Amino acid sequence: MMNKTLWTFIGFLLFSIGIMALVLSLVGIELAFLNFTGKLGGMTAFLFKIALTVGGLILVALARTDWEQQEDDFVEE
Repeated sequence: MMNKTLWTFIGFLLFSIGIMALVLSLVGIELAFLNFTGKLGGMTAFLFKIALTVGGLILVALARTDWEQQEDDFVEE
């Protein structure tokens, strides 16, 4: 159970940082620890922030899925 909670928290953190970075980039502000993406180019920085957001969502979805229940449902059909 603790492992699920940890992965959910990490996924939510990645999602939140990605959304915050995207919104702040609209007004020309960058988060200090993401400055290296700005040096790579505008499109690369944007794709990195999108990947951060989508990766966080995927991590939360995978962490919150009950794999045993899904497997039981698949076998019964």
